Amino acid sequence: TLLAEEVRRRVPAAQRVRFVSTGTEATMTAVRLARGATGRDLVVKFAGCYHGHSDGLLAAAGSGLATGGLPGSAGVPAAVAAQTIVLPYNDVAALEACFAERGSEIAAVITEGAPANMGIVPPAPGFNAAIRRVTAEHGALMILDEVLTGFRVGPAGWWGLEAVDGWTSDLPAFASAPASTVSSEPADAAAPSWPGADWWERAAWVPDLVTFGKVVGGGMPLAAVGGRAEVMDLLAPGGPVYQAGTLSGNPLATAAGLATLQLADDAVYASVAERAQAIGEVVSAALSEQGVPHRVQRAGSLFSLMFGPQAAELGVADYEAARAQETWRYGPFFHAFLEAGVSLPPSVFEAWFVSAAHGEAELEAIAAAAPAAARAA
Repeated sequence: TLLAEEVRRRVPAAQRVRFVSTGTEATMTAVRLARGATGRDLVVKFAGCYHGHSDGLLAAAGSGLATGGLPGSAGVPAAVAAQTIVLPYNDVAALEACFAERGSEIAAVITEGAPANMGIVPPAPGFNAAIRRVTAEHGALMILDEVLTGFRVGPAGWWGLEAVDGWTSDLPAFASAPASTVSSEPADAAAPSWPGADWWERAAWVPDLVTFGKVVGGGMPLAAVGGRAEVMDLLAPGGPVYQAGTLSGNPLATAAGLATLQLADDAVYASVAERAQAIGEVVSAALSEQGVPHRVQRAGSLFSLMFGPQAAELGVADYEAARAQETWRYGPFFHAFLEAGVSLPPSVFEAWFVSAAHGEAELEAIAAAAPAAARAA
């Protein structure tokens, strides 16, 4: 389809594309593909990363680095959760130790492009490249979950921003948080670019599979999984890995997605990045004026607030540090903004999004509401 061609043009690492209806279906299909391709059962994910609500990915960390996960929700069988190993994010040593012990059993590592469900926690420099290296060494697949970041942080999503353009956070390489400062400034203020014909030479790392959702459907229920041709060709009906859906890739959703991506040009991405920077600065200035310890953490145009002295000083690089922040500050902060007519993400652990619809008037409204919200925090 035209939309599949547009996805491949933007993310050429997706040599084949299969449309589904939801992000959960996309990640579920990617995991099934990885298991079918490798003949292995175990999947590694990172604490604090969200990959939809399929049973196998609703797993919490077990008792050790190489032990099976525990059910993360009522209704998830322990035997299913045990097929998922949950590791601390941004910890390469833990990843290497896990593969040293159980690498021959691991089908894939799945990771968010930039985690956005424990607040924005960008990957440390070299972390995603290390995932690529370790999985390749052990014959496992790397699944990059771009359901949230895909086509939002740039024309080629997070993969384009980091692996091709070289965006990086101020986290130390191979960090185990909390060990460093996360800058409140974007590491690279340049607008994200298109991969271009030389993408293979420019890319620092390339995932085997990548999932998309949200933006790819232009507000309609649509998601996708893409990746290496030899892996994607294992999908039914041509291959042995089953996948189907009555409404998958339906004309209404794909038309909306195509129209959205056609409108999302360089000017749109530059405007969104600029507006996100401005909103973060306005809110941060108001909090600083009231002496509220905090940090604005960014991953491209995505950002979130982290509260508390530890977060302000050290930054947040994993789920443990995210949970340790002063989360109680966010409730009154949120409601003060809401009373002023500004709707923020409902949880401190969710990302702040900016769209092309946010203009000068919206920025002024946020700036007007920020002082009272900062006092409430």
